[in-house]
Amino acid sequence: MGEISEKIRLVGSKGEVEVTAIFDSGATYSFVSHEVAEQVAVVETLPEPMSFATAKAGTTVEAQSAIRTNFYIDGVRYSDEFLVLDDMTEELIIGASTMQKWGIKLDMEHEKVELTRRNYKLRLL
Repeated sequence: MGEISEKIRLVGSKGEVEVTAIFDSGATYSFVSHEVAEQVAVVETLPEPMSFATAKAGTTVEAQSAIRTNFYIDGVRYSDEFLVLDDMTEELIIGASTMQKWGIKLDMEHEKVELTRRNYKLRLL
């Protein structure tokens, strides 16, 4: 597991912001702070809450809502769902499911995010 931080741009139905994202291979899903979520997109209630263990033993957090946004890394557009959490210390966490979906890898030796799918094409089959 590893973490790398990088500035990215989030673009949603309500606007856009530049945030510091933590790319965290130990996080199952991607998360956004409530403050950032409200700035960029319509926050939607989840069908049922989702609970997650944290790095602190015995502590959990619960997501009750989510947003769907585009995000840009080095000018390349990606999109995903971000679960909204109250009281996050980070603005945005890009988790393993998003990284796997878009071929984003972490180069821990050089502390950088590696984009393996820069020239993807959107398809409807």
